[in-house]
Amino acid sequence: MKLTAKEIAKALNGRVEGNPEEIVSTFAKIEHGKPGALSFYANPKYEEYVYTSKSSVLLVNEDFQPKQPVTPTLVRVKDAYTGVAELLKYVSTRNRKYRRHRAFSTAWTCGISLKARLGRKVWVGDYVRIGARTRIGDCSIIHSNVTIGPDVVIGKKAIIYPGVVIYPKTVIGDNVILHAGCIIGSDGFGNAPQPDGSWEKIEHLGGVIIGNDVEIGSNSTVDRAEMENTIIGNGVRIDNLCQIAHNVVIGDNTVMAAQTGIAGSTEIGKNCILAGQVGIVGHIKIADGTIIGAQSGVTKSIRKTGTVLLGTPAFDRAQFMRSYIKFKESGKDE
Repeated sequence: MKLTAKEIAKALNGRVEGNPEEIVSTFAKIEHGKPGALSFYANPKYEEYVYTSKSSVLLVNEDFQPKQPVTPTLVRVKDAYTGVAELLKYVSTRNRKYRRHRAFSTAWTCGISLKARLGRKVWVGDYVRIGARTRIGDCSIIHSNVTIGPDVVIGKKAIIYPGVVIYPKTVIGDNVILHAGCIIGSDGFGNAPQPDGSWEKIEHLGGVIIGNDVEIGSNSTVDRAEMENTIIGNGVRIDNLCQIAHNVVIGDNTVMAAQTGIAGSTEIGKNCILAGQVGIVGHIKIADGTIIGAQSGVTKSIRKTGTVLLGTPAFDRAQFMRSYIKFKESGKDE
């Protein structure tokens, strides 16, 4: 990438304070700033680095008033943290468009069923397998060593990274990103106990539906339903190493951090936040806007919207903090 301070300001509706022709070609944390880099300042605890940073351009809030001289060219925006996120997206989109305009092709080593249908400007890498009656939308990118089963639907502008496996009867929306090693549509963990102590496998005949603008991290898994569908709503963000079990429903714009696991037939509401290593039992409902702290275990339904939970079993944050004082006091007595 190569951007001038003037181009950055235009992309973010900001204004330049300094040299508008200052060029940056990379990003760097403010404490690691170097010539040719763009950094941002949004958290007051990092203010000392504003005056020592060697970055060429610094993204700051429009109301920031420096207390000392500042060397980098400043680009003032309404919110620097949001601004850098928008700029990263801007650069990524621009690079992606460039790649697509120069690299639409199908590798000769791939195997695509004659009954599959690929849209315009689809790029398919080496050793990809695409099954019968599968449809892939315009401008999607399928990287090497991806396996896509029969009767799959993938929307427009999807990016499927290497090693992803998509089982039959999966439906994936537009602008979806599946990172390396994702498994979408494998059988859920369904087994019926038998009188002799053995387990009888329950066949899973349902599917998976993933909405638009979803991103799923590396080595995460989404199981197919026994009947009907496992559903991931629009705008959902799933980190690496997460497990979504059969018949789970996740509402729009919910996010979950790494190593989160959701057991079968649970419904997660919209705009929820699940921190790292959260565990949720099966057959419960989590209300919209729920926030669940790291390593919490949820064992019952949450009915009230906007609840913040901590602990295992998880309960209301305010109650947890009061209880934690007692936990600490009891530990001192031992």
